[in-house]
Amino acid sequence: MNRTLTLALVAAAALAGCNKEDHTIVAGTRESRETNKVDPSTIKLPPAIEASKSYRCKDNSLVYIDWLNDKMTADIRDKKIAPATRVTAAEAGKPMTADGYSLTGTSIASSVTVERPGKGSQSCTA
Repeated sequence: MNRTLTLALVAAAALAGCNKEDHTIVAGTRESRETNKVDPSTIKLPPAIEASKSYRCKDNSLVYIDWLNDKMTADIRDKKIAPATRVTAAEAGKPMTADGYSLTGTSIASSVTVERPGKGSQSCTA
């Protein structure tokens, strides 16, 4: 009991020594907060994945394609777990290209034409 009383007194003394000043942090003035607001209608979100498919090509290799819902972008991978190469088209329906890659087709088609570095252009089937 004596030990409990001593601990309670030490704790009370420690709390009595605390600084009780108010600490308010203000990040800029009201005017600066008003001018830094963004109009939500100007924000454009990146396209979402519409479909992920694997295709078997004429040379018996596999290619994995993530089709994005803007109809002008896709991610191509040679392995299921590997970094993707993003291919884009100038407008919907045109071939998507980037860094030696070319992709012609859509997410709903059963076959696509893929050109990859070192493999040439070939037809691939889902």
